Amino acid sequence: MKIQVKEGNIAAIKDEIIMVGIFEGKDGIKAAARSLDTASAGMISEIVQRGDFKGELYKTFLIHKTQGIAARRVLIVGLGKEKDCTLEKVRGATSSGARFIRDMGIKHFLVPGNFVQLSDISSSDTVKAIVEGVCLGLYSFKQFKTKNEKRQDKEIKEFTILAEGRNEYTTFKKAVSSAEILSNAVKLARDLVNQPANKATPGYLAQTAQALAKQYGLKVRILDIRLIKKLGMGCFLSVAQGSREPAQFIILEHKPKNVLHAHPIVLIGKAVTFDSGGISLKPPQGMERMKDDMAGGAAVLGIMQAAAQLNIPLYVVGLIPATENLPDGAALKPGDIITSMSGKTVEIITTDAEGRLILADALTYATRYQPEAIIDLATLTGACVIALGGEVAGLMGSDEGLLDRLKQASKVTGEKVWQLPLWDEYAELLKSDSADIKNAGGRDAGAITGGMFLKEFAGKIPWAHIDIAGPVWAEKDKPYIPKGATGFGVRLIVNVLENWVKM
Repeated sequence: MKIQVKEGNIAAIKDEIIMVGIFEGKDGIKAAARSLDTASAGMISEIVQRGDFKGELYKTFLIHKTQGIAARRVLIVGLGKEKDCTLEKVRGATSSGARFIRDMGIKHFLVPGNFVQLSDISSSDTVKAIVEGVCLGLYSFKQFKTKNEKRQDKEIKEFTILAEGRNEYTTFKKAVSSAEILSNAVKLARDLVNQPANKATPGYLAQTAQALAKQYGLKVRILDIRLIKKLGMGCFLSVAQGSREPAQFIILEHKPKNVLHAHPIVLIGKAVTFDSGGISLKPPQGMERMKDDMAGGAAVLGIMQAAAQLNIPLYVVGLIPATENLPDGAALKPGDIITSMSGKTVEIITTDAEGRLILADALTYATRYQPEAIIDLATLTGACVIALGGEVAGLMGSDEGLLDRLKQASKVTGEKVWQLPLWDEYAELLKSDSADIKNAGGRDAGAITGGMFLKEFAGKIPWAHIDIAGPVWAEKDKPYIPKGATGFGVRLIVNVLENWVKM
């Protein structure tokens, strides 16, 4: 889909359809909607006064006869109550409108940059939200559909952001470019997670990383089993030993010429490309979803792509330990004791707590960079879903400043996080009689003990863990997230990186 910016008067510009938003209530017609209302001698006001449309959030109303307006149609989208409107609701509203237009079979539409005006929010940020809402809301994964089915799909080819003057035009162009880069990074993560596990293997992720490096000027290194063994990554190897697909330890680096800090920010993404639970086999119901256990790794690939395209002036390293977790005859067993790269020994209580094992060695490897901070993203625990539901990621870590950065970014991007405690008392649950630590502490505080296990390997470096098990997958369509992989974490972390030097 092509996105362009045009300069012009909203009433005079020709297009198939213009999308505008209105709030609930008698004074809900504002910004672009007010301009159209004035130009059409009260067309929108009349509709509201008749009670035909009330501005309810995400509702739509199509106007065919547009006297005084050059466009053939006007689509009104509800923004809900003005006092409750946020950028997240702007994303949802523009997505709702774009889907409506797509389903009409229209190939092009226009959205004014002043679709909505919110206090304390710049027009640039509003335009970014509009583009993200449209691009991410119209996303679909049809790679494995037949050609005949694809041909029947309705698809928008182009949409335009309208600027009213030259200054707006320049500002909007930059905003559109940034939002398009970010949306494409999210779509990359969604595509990878939506892929079946027989396609998105560890080797496939490694190939994807190599392709990204070549296209966007990243540095890439792939560690194979031989090098993984040489480094002593016993935890990672113990998970990989049950699979016939060779494990891959993927390293991507973004280090632009204008880099501001010598020490990097290291991002780690869990990438278990299929998780059967290993010997501690999961129940069959819903196991097909376990292709999404590499969503942390997919997010890191998307983040690295965006960091390169946006030329973020930071040294950023992405580490992605990629493997399957399967119950082969050589697979890891409950009761086994393994030695991590750090030298710590781990007693295996359940082989279905494998994500923390591969992340443990990745955390140890990350400390080699003497990083400014480490952030890991992982579909780590079902317990986090029980605690926080499917909309919110669990946030834990060792540094309040780093955690505050993530919480602030969450408010902007709408990717919700909630901090859970890592108090010393929880470490008692991971004490082992036979090894330095065990890999599971039972049902109590399952998400937190997962975080406590990782904390053992992060050292004294500022570290944050984001358990994305809940929001990584949508079971039904959401405002700008179609059913399936969400790409959660990409926008969140890119926002943190973009604002790193500002805080």
